[in-house]
Amino acid sequence: MKAPIYLDYNATTPCHQEVVDEMLPFFTQQFGNAASKNHAFGWLAEEAVELSRARVAQLIHAKPKEIIFTSGATESINLGIKGTFYRYQGKQQHYITCVTEHKAVLDTFSTLELWGAEVTYLPVDQNGRIDLKELESAIKPYTRMISLMWANNETGTIHPVEKIYAIAEKYKVIFFTDGVQAVGKIPVNVNFCHLMALSAHKFYGPKGAGALYIRHNDLHPKPLPLMDGGNHEKGFRSGTLNVPGIVGMGKAAAIAAKGLLENQFTMSQLRDYLEQNLLALGGVYVNGDSSNRLPHVSNLRFSGVQGEELLFQVNKFVACSSGSACTSITPRASHVLKSMGLTDEEGKSSIRFSLGWPTSKDDVQMVTNKLKDYLSIRVS
Repeated sequence: MKAPIYLDYNATTPCHQEVVDEMLPFFTQQFGNAASKNHAFGWLAEEAVELSRARVAQLIHAKPKEIIFTSGATESINLGIKGTFYRYQGKQQHYITCVTEHKAVLDTFSTLELWGAEVTYLPVDQNGRIDLKELESAIKPYTRMISLMWANNETGTIHPVEKIYAIAEKYKVIFFTDGVQAVGKIPVNVNFCHLMALSAHKFYGPKGAGALYIRHNDLHPKPLPLMDGGNHEKGFRSGTLNVPGIVGMGKAAAIAAKGLLENQFTMSQLRDYLEQNLLALGGVYVNGDSSNRLPHVSNLRFSGVQGEELLFQVNKFVACSSGSACTSITPRASHVLKSMGLTDEEGKSSIRFSLGWPTSKDDVQMVTNKLKDYLSIRVS
């Protein structure tokens, strides 16, 4: 059986071969603990970690000391949000986020509500955009954080991060952003946030490696650690470092930084080609803000077909999804699309195609041809 074409790069990306090659020695040869300060094995591991820290920092225009390595974005999100809650514990706390955030963010804020925090969930319009006036009016004297993702994982819609940051600065509020889908895909500059989560496996690095950017020399209080034991990562994240994963993340960051603009252009060209072919069929619509989104993401709604059958049949020839990989085990319509005003059936009849560096024009052509054939049979 021929494997389907992979167009689910928002869920995960394959490790770049250069990433794998750079990681391998740290499993069997240079296997030291980066916290071992008394011999060469530890020194080599520490040196590799610091090189990776510098590479990740360069990708997002940060300082190396502002990068705290974690096991991935979910841990980084929990550390940034819950760590801030712990810092303000005993005081009245209010947080602002959005209904279309990733479940890792929404579930974390649900926990904060159980712990006594107030949380405002901003609505979005039909294109997944927030109202900045509504954001500003939601701020209270005891608002501690605004948490809004840089780019949406399902529709690719990009929030106006610079304007959000300006509002946060005006009211002296922490701005935390989930940068997972943006980092390595579009230019990201941490001058416009105080905290940011990122994950290696979204930009051709290994799974199990991520980071939290924490601005240095900032007036805002830093999050408190979630784990104790060893005082690793400047005390923010205890535990023996995943040196091979961190090495892989650093190499992936270096590769992404080198080809960022070229890959952005190529991905947008392929994405537009995919959409032009499918929209020409009629009854196919783009979900989200088509004018301001990630270059490799296309969320399409197919009218006149049953959602579950559509995804089942389409996945025979192309690996894609109906939404976030973290919620795809449930048959419900995407919470992101429902928040944008789509009905359950419209949400279930929508597919997210996310392209990647290995995607070719031939791949896109084959997918569009197969979809044309399938849809013509279903409509006729």
